[in-house]
Amino acid sequence: QIEVFKQGFNQKLQEGQEKLRQMWLDWTRKFPKDSGDASSAEPEEMESLALLMARSITQQLRIACCKVVSAIQGLPSSLQDKVKQSLNTIEELHASFSAASSLQDLSSSVLVQSQGKLSVIQEYMEELLDYLKNNKPLHWLVGPFAPREEEE
Repeated sequence: QIEVFKQGFNQKLQEGQEKLRQMWLDWTRKFPKDSGDASSAEPEEMESLALLMARSITQQLRIACCKVVSAIQGLPSSLQDKVKQSLNTIEELHASFSAASSLQDLSSSVLVQSQGKLSVIQEYMEELLDYLKNNKPLHWLVGPFAPREEEE
């Protein structure tokens, strides 16, 4: 079960990284580095792409975290609380990025604190994975655990 969870988590991470890479490739095609005639719209388009990427990443994180929240029932409440806090934080960040039409619409606190918040979320997820790796929940074990009767 732990391996399946880790594979699913890693797959989502790889999908997000691939999507980010594809967005970066699309962006670099639009704005080649050696282009000497940059238009005045270029910074606006770069800002728009950065905001779009932030929305997409936080949406993918929100979906993944929702799945984790529903899958960890029965684990210690301290871990559940941390994952729920992570989900709330991701939802707040996603709402902030979704409501903004430009980076100037975001408060400086959102921009400054988002990296710290994401670091805390990463720590919580690593703590969860460490717990799952070191403690197999009893309901994951396969039964039945009744003594066998000896045959004569």
